[in-house]
Amino acid sequence: MAQPVRRRHHLDAVSPRSARIGSGHRGWQSAVVVSFPALAHRADVAVRELLSRTARRAGWTPAVLAYPGYGSGGRVRVLGRVLLAPANTHPEDRRAVPGWQRFLTLESAGTEVEIELAGQRTRIRSDDGGLVDVTVDLTGGLPDSPTLEVVLRAGDRQSTATVHLASPDAARGVVCDIDDTVLVTGLATPLRAAWRTFVKPMSQRRAVPGMAALLHELVSGAPHVPVVYLSNGPWNLAGPLTRFLERAGFPPGPLLLTDWGPTPDRWFRDGQAHKRTALRRVAEDLPGVRWTLVGDTGEHDPALYEEFALDQPERVAAVLLRDVAGEGVRVARFGAVPVVYGRDGEALTAGLGSLD
Repeated sequence: MAQPVRRRHHLDAVSPRSARIGSGHRGWQSAVVVSFPALAHRADVAVRELLSRTARRAGWTPAVLAYPGYGSGGRVRVLGRVLLAPANTHPEDRRAVPGWQRFLTLESAGTEVEIELAGQRTRIRSDDGGLVDVTVDLTGGLPDSPTLEVVLRAGDRQSTATVHLASPDAARGVVCDIDDTVLVTGLATPLRAAWRTFVKPMSQRRAVPGMAALLHELVSGAPHVPVVYLSNGPWNLAGPLTRFLERAGFPPGPLLLTDWGPTPDRWFRDGQAHKRTALRRVAEDLPGVRWTLVGDTGEHDPALYEEFALDQPERVAAVLLRDVAGEGVRVARFGAVPVVYGRDGEALTAGLGSLD
């Protein structure tokens, strides 16, 4: 049975920067405290609802995007997103548009979506952000194959994607960050990173040297080794990122991305919380796997991976961190878990070999 994953909303959260409403009005015995991020979130929701009503009156209808998922045994995680789009068009057709235009979307919340997987059909509804994130239990089990096709339908439009299946007895797998780990972004220089993300075509973006070969080495020698790409990037860029990984020769696998924009208690989504939650969810979904965690030193990967390695050392084979400062190969430990630092994929491969 499908188990939708829904967001938790913390309304009226109090933050250090807050607005106190009604504190000076005679006769009021209490004040209502509303955080500025909560106000921004409500404004964002109100504007989107207004635009969505206008678009629907103009004839726009839901169009679903299916994203690659993963699974093992008889359980599959299905991912997708529902947007409003003009009649006779589909968001998947917008392949050549600049990155910033991909953020000009209207999500369709609460839309009924039919999932067809291995001959079994399940109906769910998209969440408040138009996302589909659901675990489907297949009564007939999964085929002995590395992939399975999933079809998502919303109204008269549909989309297909690949579900990547881990071997039921898979003993190892890879979780890999994207920005500045496999894709040169330069997050340490925000203006340059913004230009590459919002303006520069994905076809002109560069892969970090040697990283594709490193990941292939990590999955070689065993059938159906799972690879999961975990990023703070937005779902708006899922299509271009998937095509980039294919073009650069990386092993196939699902992308776990996030929403951007205000939340009820923050001006911007919490990237650390997203990665922490996603990593633990993958570990729960594939309980027999020991993971090699691949990231970079530019943001929060070292701290997040150390936290996970110290909490569940039996689930982590090694941590590989691309050193964005470009220093030499060095080896450290997070408790009992070995950690390798290197400037690119070749350096990390050499450091990994030294652990044998």
